[in-house]
Amino acid sequence: MELTKQYIIQSISAASNNLRLSTQKIEVVALLREAIVKSENLEADIKSMKKITELSTLAIRLNEIYTYLTQSQIDLFKLSEKFKEHSQYLIKDLSHMLDMVNPATFKTALEKLNNSAAEEIKSTPDEMPASDESENGISIDLSKRKESETFFEESENKKLKEKLILEDDKNDEDIFFQNYETEILKTIKPVDNILKQLGRSEIKDDELISLAKTMKNNGDISAKIGFDIIANMHWIVSKSLLLLKNHDLIQSRETSESIRACLIVIVALVRGKEVDITTYLNRAEEFGKEIQTIKVKENI
Repeated sequence: MELTKQYIIQSISAASNNLRLSTQKIEVVALLREAIVKSENLEADIKSMKKITELSTLAIRLNEIYTYLTQSQIDLFKLSEKFKEHSQYLIKDLSHMLDMVNPATFKTALEKLNNSAAEEIKSTPDEMPASDESENGISIDLSKRKESETFFEESENKKLKEKLILEDDKNDEDIFFQNYETEILKTIKPVDNILKQLGRSEIKDDELISLAKTMKNNGDISAKIGFDIIANMHWIVSKSLLLLKNHDLIQSRETSESIRACLIVIVALVRGKEVDITTYLNRAEEFGKEIQTIKVKENI
């Protein structure tokens, strides 16, 4: 990751550490960091953020930091002091933004940012059009995406949430959604017990497969109702259990603690604990990146 992005992301993390963040605010901070990491033109994206009401105040501060990092001569002896200063200034602006948005409205704001970037690309004929694949960065071309597709996704998400609240019929799926927290949390302890056994005793393959399958299913359910971070944590744990079963992942204390970091994030978010889990979230996400390139030999 380039230095400018790393500096800004760490400034945001330092600022967030000084705030009491709810579950939703933690997810918004994670989405913000992800957007910065994936940006292909950070300067242009920050300028575009100024035009979006929910992001404008924070964008002004981020632009100041970006300008300092790219257009001035940096005194390395004073860089640490400057970082503290930037992080301190960000606290108020970040808190203001977090009070204005939730994960859903923040994603909508990012959609506005994407559309703004796409319009700029289309109005510049000499430039190559950006890819329409969102994983390539914030500056993407969404012109080919039909409004009906976005409406369908939002409608499905809305239906699931309404079913969770209002549905009276007691079929298995409804019971699961009505007991989401219970269903999610009851798998955490068995996985944690497995982690305590790593390197000490032989773990049965069928036990690993069973837990991996449950974690994947819970991750899929979490994704359907919009809990992206919780879903990702489940998928990381699921894959790591299969890799352990196939001996493609070393049974070590480091592996155990990385998987446990995922569990801690899941529990904190599901229970809505207003505690700082940034360290655990960072470790879990890094672990996810590390195992991303390892192929699982069998599907579940």
